[in-house]
Amino acid sequence: MIPLYYDLHIHSCLSPCGDDDMTPANLVGMAAVKGLDVIALTDHNTCRNCPAAMYHGEAYGVTVIPGMELTTEEEIHVICLFPALENALAFDAAVYERLKKIPNREDIFGKQQVMDEKDQVKETEPFLLINAVELSFDDVFPMTASYGGIAYPAHVDKSSSSLLSNLGFVPPGSTFSCAEFHDFANLHRIRREHPYFDNCNVICCSDAHYLWDIHEAEHQIFAETRAIPDILAQINRRRR
Repeated sequence: MIPLYYDLHIHSCLSPCGDDDMTPANLVGMAAVKGLDVIALTDHNTCRNCPAAMYHGEAYGVTVIPGMELTTEEEIHVICLFPALENALAFDAAVYERLKKIPNREDIFGKQQVMDEKDQVKETEPFLLINAVELSFDDVFPMTASYGGIAYPAHVDKSSSSLLSNLGFVPPGSTFSCAEFHDFANLHRIRREHPYFDNCNVICCSDAHYLWDIHEAEHQIFAETRAIPDILAQINRRRR
């Protein structure tokens, strides 16, 4: 097993709340400067900047996992990660069909920019990506798995848009085996209040919307290799 410094929750300039400087080249370059080995690009309800980010990951020597931060019908954020770009883009198309088609207002919500490999704007997304999609929390997990991916609740310790803030409990029959925290200082409290998380593998990620928010080389995961499927297998393992 090899140790890998990670940050698996990063937004690009395609998320309306992402800074315009969060281009694929910039965010991957910043991850390299900070000493990260693996990152995931997880824009709101889309994977369309993953091709450019993975291209720059090859150049910078950073493993870039294609992913998405999906917003469920209950307004719960769920991280969905995929072993290959083609899986992510197929999932992206399926999610887009379920997205509520409300026009984006750049003056209020921000730009939604799809970038090419030269870090130039290829197109802009006309519909607001931070809306909920027509998919329940329970249904996200089997749907993600059907595209070869893994899914787990995002920032469970945050006071908004999280599983615990919006539902207040872990639904009976839940099957997720990993959970993301924004701050590990909240880990023991969450496990005490919600024993489900005792058996979960836990990770800590930045939810970065600005370059300076990307994590330093602080938290590690261990995997057999740097190949994305091996990394996902370790993230998705149960603690015990």
